[in-house]
Amino acid sequence: MRDSVFGEPEMRLYDDTSRNLSQAWDRIRVPIIVPILQLALYICIGMSVMLFIERVYMAIVIACVKCLGKKRYTKYNLDAMKEDLEQNKNYPMVLVQIPMFNEKEVYKLSIGAACGLSWPSDRLIVQVLDDSTNEVLRTLVESECQRWINNGVNVKYETRKNRNGYKAGALREGLKKEYVEDCEFVVIFDADFQPEEDFLWRTVPYLLDNPELALVQARWKFVNADECFMTRLQEMSLDYHFSVEQEVGSSTYSFFGFNGTAGVWRIQAINDAGGWKDRTTVEDMDLAVRASLKGWKFLFVGDLFVKNELPSTFKAYRFQQHRWSCGPANLFRKMFKEIILCERVSIWKKFHVIYAFFFVRKIIAHWVTFFFYCVVIPATILVPEVRLPKPIAVYLPAIITLLNAASTPRSWHLLVVWILFENVMSLHRSKAAIIGLLEANRVNEWIVTEKLGNAMKQRNSARIIKKPRSRIVERIHILELLMGMFLMHCAIYNMLFGDDHIFIYLLLQATAFFTIGLGYVGTFVPN
Repeated sequence: MRDSVFGEPEMRLYDDTSRNLSQAWDRIRVPIIVPILQLALYICIGMSVMLFIERVYMAIVIACVKCLGKKRYTKYNLDAMKEDLEQNKNYPMVLVQIPMFNEKEVYKLSIGAACGLSWPSDRLIVQVLDDSTNEVLRTLVESECQRWINNGVNVKYETRKNRNGYKAGALREGLKKEYVEDCEFVVIFDADFQPEEDFLWRTVPYLLDNPELALVQARWKFVNADECFMTRLQEMSLDYHFSVEQEVGSSTYSFFGFNGTAGVWRIQAINDAGGWKDRTTVEDMDLAVRASLKGWKFLFVGDLFVKNELPSTFKAYRFQQHRWSCGPANLFRKMFKEIILCERVSIWKKFHVIYAFFFVRKIIAHWVTFFFYCVVIPATILVPEVRLPKPIAVYLPAIITLLNAASTPRSWHLLVVWILFENVMSLHRSKAAIIGLLEANRVNEWIVTEKLGNAMKQRNSARIIKKPRSRIVERIHILELLMGMFLMHCAIYNMLFGDDHIFIYLLLQATAFFTIGLGYVGTFVPN
């Protein structure tokens, strides 16, 4: 009796609602959804082909460079230049700048490494630019500087009353000091970078013998690459950037960006380019582009490594990737016209900077990864009228992935995990790139990447009795969870109604979104 009174109406209501939703979907799918999805598919295919061509081009160039053994910096006889410098004893005045902001865990490491550089003491100035807001920490940093001053190192401790311009503002103010007037070159190290003592001997001679050179950039070496899965995956991405992108830009005499640290600048080139500007969050790239448009050349020294730290907490990594993705897109918007109208560089160089460096690598690479592989391809499962070309959807990304991973042989077994992780991060990078292009909110957001320095070593060596407490709100990421649910829905639909096995990829990708969305990635540290 109860089933006849309550059960049948509820079942009928459920059936009617389901039927109405199905009919509504059928009405809008063919006339509205199909054309939009088809257009999105064509756009994504075009972007994927552009990225594929760029990756193959760089692979060909780097293969030729390695096979012929003719990396650009190897054509210079560094030993001869060093010997000539030692004989003449005409050492240039070098300024070392270390910008820092509340760097509690790493300030001793960076100051100690800079003060330990091998160079005549009367020709070296170490400038610590401390924007810290913690007065206790400022006192500690100043005490560390005083300790090295007592050891005979010319250390200058500089502070500001505000953080105007953030890092760019600190570097700009540092170059205005009276004692900098005699300096010919400036070396920049972020607070977690630890150069070897022969760093200056392996960089400055290039600038002395080649007056057209503005910058000598060294490569990064990650001291905590084995900290966790996330740092291993970061290493794969950054190894490709240095061993391929930077090397190709240097070897072809085209253009590559300054990495913001571990580089030596000719101060004359900085002034010629207009100095440091804080109009974007990538002041290093901004300066490099302006100097390149003035005709200055750059050199990447791929066999010179400088130790540094990768962000090992997901929160720090997410903020860093927002800055690294939003800044270039915003700079592209600001400098597009300036690059086009520049008369001092060739058309080829303009094309390389606008199309290859900015558009493909800094914008298209993020959009293809997210919109094509995380949105459009899964959506075609739900709209069978849109046919997905399998060669474009499978073979092109497979080749691109293999070319990217070739730079880190020791992590090839993590290839699938790396793909899934990069696809998740492309959500934030794509959003950041759009914010940069539109100059929307958060376009100038600057959050210093948190460094842990020796804290993690001390934590790992100590016996931990309690798990670090973390607020659940800080660990939950809504966008990742929503994407995970969308991909899971597409995977289940494909399992039930599809005639292929795309659901395997969709399930794996959904799991990656859920894992990161619930905060189970990176290193956990006590609040």
